[in-house]
Amino acid sequence: MADGAKLDRDLTQGSMAGHFRALALPAAVGMLFSTLYNVVDVYFAGQISTQAQAGLAVGFQAFFINMAVGFGLGAAMGALVGKAKGAKDENQARKLAVQGMGLGALLTVILMIIAVWLGPALIALVSEPGEYRDAGTSYFIWLILALPGFLMAYAGNGVLQARGDTKSMQRALVVAFFANVGLNPLFIYGMPGLVQGMGFNGIAASTVVSQTGVMVYILYRLFGRKIMKGLSMPEFAPDWATYATILRQMLPTSLSIAVMFLTGFVIQFYLKGFGGSAVAAYGIALRVEQIMLLPVLGMTGALLPIAAQNFGAGEHDRVRAAVFFCWKLGFAMMAVACPVLWFGGEWAMGFFTDDPEVIRVGVSYLHVDGFVLPFYMMLFSINSFLQALQKPIWTLWIGIYRQGIAVALFVWIFVRVLDFDIWGVWFGVALAVISGWVLAMVVARKVGREVIGGLFAR
Repeated sequence: MADGAKLDRDLTQGSMAGHFRALALPAAVGMLFSTLYNVVDVYFAGQISTQAQAGLAVGFQAFFINMAVGFGLGAAMGALVGKAKGAKDENQARKLAVQGMGLGALLTVILMIIAVWLGPALIALVSEPGEYRDAGTSYFIWLILALPGFLMAYAGNGVLQARGDTKSMQRALVVAFFANVGLNPLFIYGMPGLVQGMGFNGIAASTVVSQTGVMVYILYRLFGRKIMKGLSMPEFAPDWATYATILRQMLPTSLSIAVMFLTGFVIQFYLKGFGGSAVAAYGIALRVEQIMLLPVLGMTGALLPIAAQNFGAGEHDRVRAAVFFCWKLGFAMMAVACPVLWFGGEWAMGFFTDDPEVIRVGVSYLHVDGFVLPFYMMLFSINSFLQALQKPIWTLWIGIYRQGIAVALFVWIFVRVLDFDIWGVWFGVALAVISGWVLAMVVARKVGREVIGGLFAR
């Protein structure tokens, strides 16, 4: 752990491009392997059947509603610990980190209990009785065992990112990917005389094992930091005032992410009318979309600690500079990603399935998606900006509109009122994203004016 202190990075000084490069590249590589990890799962599910792929899609969606807590806690740790570091208040940074991990453990236990009932109920709501519902429910039940690995790893990584360390999670995710490549066939098919094959459930079992390994490594890295040296058990005793501070920062982000995943259920509710092939196609197309967004996710993820530290240090000009650098780089990335979806979507879908109907439906989604990727980039960066300024409540309202009200309304209009076929689902999603971006820009300008003297001020 000797290099732990070296990975702590002061983001209030030095080149903005250098900070983005140092933080975004490892984060993007980590996200690449995280997405490829999921791609491996989709691939092996496809080796079983199209129904297995559809079950994986609905089970994964249900599981990640629970994971919204982990994402929110990680973002809260990044904003709060980042601001404390920017203000050079290491005692407060230590207290927030320790209390955040304690709160994460408590929330994990609560979520595991709730998930046993919530997951199957959600899956039943958006699926038809039969093979793919049964597969999705079984997959979800197994994944409950992975909740500690996911939640505690994301909480710990939030602290590490606040200190300028995105390399630790990158390393963990790279190793987890290769472990998943080996464990998936081992658990699915077994090894004669040694390991009994589990079939489709082996995909979930592989996730439980590999994600637990990620958690162990992230905690090892976290507790090797300088600010965590000499910890004693009394420091982990709940400080309810600190818990409240973390929850105020966490809950809006978690709820906005939960709304985002609920959007997936709204979409799948409409897709189930077009058959299991449509559900499977949507699940595969989302993986392709995620790969195209990886550089953007790494870049906008880096914006959070950069903006948070500079906000804590009172360097408001650097906060603005970070946002605009993020946007300029993001548009350059989208100039490459959008044509890839338009012209390479069929090839990408064909990698996961040879079902012509699944490919046809997936390509139709990717063609529409190629036009809205730049709006996603702007939305992600505005979310990071609002979290860094400790105004996460606005991300919730934006999310409720875009991913709740707008998606449900526009998809309903296109499919039920205008009687579009499956294209109506994609057009409804696109219109929700674009109108959500308009709202997000209005909010960003308002918050920027109130907190840092203006987003566009010079």
